[in-house]
Amino acid sequence: MRRYLQSVLLRAGFCLCCTAALFVFAPSGSTQGLASGDLSRLRSVGSVELSPDSRRIAYTVTMRDRPGRPYGQLWLMDVVTQKSVRVGGEKDSGGGPLWSPDGKWLAFQGHQGEKGGLFLARPDGTDVTFLASLSGTNSPLPGTGNDVTWSPDGKQLAFISSTPGREAVEAAGDPMVITRYLYKPDAGEGMTRFNDNQRLHIFAVDVATKQVRQLTQGNFDEHSMDWSPDGKEILFASNREPNQDEFFNYDIFALKTADNSVRRLTATEYNEYEPLWSPDGKHIVYRGTRRGVTDRETTMEDTHVWVMNADGSDRREIGSVLDNRQGAPRWAPDGSAVYFTLQERGSNHLVRLPISGGKAEYLVKDAGVVASWSVGKDGALAYSFASSLDATELYLKTASGAPRKITDLNTQLFAGKPIAEVESFTFISNDNKFEVEAFLTKPLGMTATSKHPLIVNIHGGPHGQNGPAFNFKNQVYAARGWATLNVNYRGSTGYGQKFADAVFGDQDGNEGQDVLYAVSAAVRRYLWIDRERLGIEGVSYGGQLTDWLITQTNEFKAAVPIAGIANLVSYNYMTYYNQYEEMEFGQFLHQGNLMDVAWERSALKHVAAAHTPTMLMHGENDNDVPIAEAEQFFIALKDVGTEAIFVRYPREGHGLAETKHQIDSIDRCIAWYEKHFPKPGAEGVTNVQP
Repeated sequence: MRRYLQSVLLRAGFCLCCTAALFVFAPSGSTQGLASGDLSRLRSVGSVELSPDSRRIAYTVTMRDRPGRPYGQLWLMDVVTQKSVRVGGEKDSGGGPLWSPDGKWLAFQGHQGEKGGLFLARPDGTDVTFLASLSGTNSPLPGTGNDVTWSPDGKQLAFISSTPGREAVEAAGDPMVITRYLYKPDAGEGMTRFNDNQRLHIFAVDVATKQVRQLTQGNFDEHSMDWSPDGKEILFASNREPNQDEFFNYDIFALKTADNSVRRLTATEYNEYEPLWSPDGKHIVYRGTRRGVTDRETTMEDTHVWVMNADGSDRREIGSVLDNRQGAPRWAPDGSAVYFTLQERGSNHLVRLPISGGKAEYLVKDAGVVASWSVGKDGALAYSFASSLDATELYLKTASGAPRKITDLNTQLFAGKPIAEVESFTFISNDNKFEVEAFLTKPLGMTATSKHPLIVNIHGGPHGQNGPAFNFKNQVYAARGWATLNVNYRGSTGYGQKFADAVFGDQDGNEGQDVLYAVSAAVRRYLWIDRERLGIEGVSYGGQLTDWLITQTNEFKAAVPIAGIANLVSYNYMTYYNQYEEMEFGQFLHQGNLMDVAWERSALKHVAAAHTPTMLMHGENDNDVPIAEAEQFFIALKDVGTEAIFVRYPREGHGLAETKHQIDSIDRCIAWYEKHFPKPGAEGVTNVQP
């Protein structure tokens, strides 16, 4: 299933365009810290689900020890003994665990032996039973919620699977005939340049008989399900607009299980995501927006938590009391409150908010990232968390006790390897409008007189964030004696809506100046940074800013744009990401003078000023930022006479997914910087720009 694969691949970060920035590279000739090859041994916790009696935790572990992309394994932990057993064998995979209401079964998705699809297992991991085959789609469908849900009596499971849409036959023919506006696949798919035209629908399987029946039909997609407490309806989200490819707009619906009829609960010009029934069935919680244009991948508007009555009336944005981006909500067992994650100054916290109003309670406010969590009826909380010193591990917090880490997946990998310190600092922006925050990962092996290179690593989005959480690539750089600077430039999330909106109509503008001002602040405050050895890189929007900034300054000795946009005009008409420029600038490119503005803010237009040696990296089948963006910039740099090489990765979409490609990318980055950095300790200072 598509959502299960996404959870495995994306769990380490907020979006795929940031993934490469989370993996790290190896030092050559260094005996301390992490190396690029260590990536294949790195493990991290993904999904987390407490059993109804809070006696067991089902959790997934993301593995990178096989050829190809990372995969998940499913484990079950006894809370009392803290001993875990794997569900299935060493070669099996699993994810998306979901306990039955009585706790007697665990549903999950994956592969066991020769079969793949939906499975059941006993609470101790035994008696694994195959229930149904699953098929997904590569169509871009962001923000999808549950794709499996139990009936309240535990006798049935509803699940999402796909059937061919009406465009499938012609689009797969010879010749291929394309009629859909959205004819390209999801960003990370990487295996093809074309949408498979499968449509997601709701199915149900009887646990006892294994009989499967299809509950919904049509040329649209249903997802994000939840079975009502009385068993009569299944909530789901869907885009039923006539121009669903062009206008991204999920609404909430309810399917009556008696006759498969559907009632509509919302009809808005904005988005509703991940609806869930309250325990008594009287309310529905969901994540939503207010603006009429919301993009298919990232959005400038922070999502907030909403509550409405079961009939769709009295919609209330209860999350408005917190001016920051909020994750998918889940109900407290008694229905009095909801839990959700909150992005805040580089971290992802977990909060509890009463639905009747009142102050939010921070349950996990440590610096780092809460990814998945589950709340027990007794108040127990299980969650996955990445701190500044550790990859994502499993934590448990009882109702009255302090949280404690109950897995240590990388003990052997990290043994004897120091982890570099991460320090934050703030500075005032070039236009004096904002306080901007940056995170500096310090190098290992510093002495009172040593000088160290600085790599500026720019996050994607632009509506994302970097923070203090464990960053593998930064740690590999640190092991080489290099510092890494992550800047939460304007447009980043975690600093309120006004800050996220500050990039509106100003791409490759003041947010780029935020990055340069961060470099300036860093070299002045941290005198051990070597001004002669500055590098710059980034993925997606970070790649775009890398392209742009080397046309604005010569202060960097080497650059590595990964999956970056060099030409805002060509990009707009090649990407699947078809509302991006409209959302970021407020109108279509063909309206007014926006075409001229977009070209003026394109690195390609200013390439004659680019003199920084540049290594471009791109996935062959990137449908978010098509590889033609790198192709254009590579030839343009060559025409200018700037040193440039172009690294193309097969089977990759937006960002790099295969472990060997990630390791290769890290090693090439290191080699590129080493080639172009002057020898340490060279006399004099020539780079006075920062």
